Amino acid sequence: MKRFSDPTVAAVFKSYPPPVKAKLMALRALIFDVAASTEGVGALNETLKWGQPSYLTAETKSGSTIRMDAVKGEAGRYALYFNCNSNLVARFRAHYADTLTLEGNRAIVFDADDDIPHDAVRHCVAMALTYHQDKRRKRSGA
Repeated sequence: MKRFSDPTVAAVFKSYPPPVKAKLMALRALIFDVAASTEGVGALNETLKWGQPSYLTAETKSGSTIRMDAVKGEAGRYALYFNCNSNLVARFRAHYADTLTLEGNRAIVFDADDDIPHDAVRHCVAMALTYHQDKRRKRSGA
């Protein structure tokens, strides 16, 4: 498991209830794994945005920020959040409407009692981490 480089991020993870913390830690590991295995993504910057653990492709600027958190007011639920001005969640919906619980244009929501659909989430995370890279490629006609 990747160590926390930012103690404030570690403190946020420590504050989650155990079932949600375990699932968020699994998603954290998945995000770092996808970043390491996806061409052009580079190292991730782990920080807090709006008090939520957030993952940015600061080195390459290849992707859109991914945030995660427990869902406020809904015990046992947690989510991955994406830029609501992007088309990411619409793209996720096109692929995984029957597999993932998608909220509006900003989130994939999970229940702590359920298994994470790893293959679908890995693909969605890869799409987010290459979002700007893909847009640049389309603009250049590549």
